[in-house]
Amino acid sequence: MTIQLTIDLPEDIFSLLRKSPTEFIGELRLAAAVKWYELEMLSQSKASELAGVSRQEFLVALNRFKVSPFQVNPEELAREGTGA
Repeated sequence: MTIQLTIDLPEDIFSLLRKSPTEFIGELRLAAAVKWYELEMLSQSKASELAGVSRQEFLVALNRFKVSPFQVNPEELAREGTGA
């Protein structure tokens, strides 16, 4: 099941970003998925599903947005470094 949403945007946003409305929506979905993955709200598979791309394409997007594909917090890294 899908739900369709409608949002109002300034008319000039597409020309400012040099994107068609279809390209803009795709980029918006991808940006939201990347951010929510970064905040650990979504898994990679759910984020790629939201973005409408394969998991491999999502990993490439993470690199483009400079977001690590690994969801490890500093405490976990410290424990791994000490062997605890």
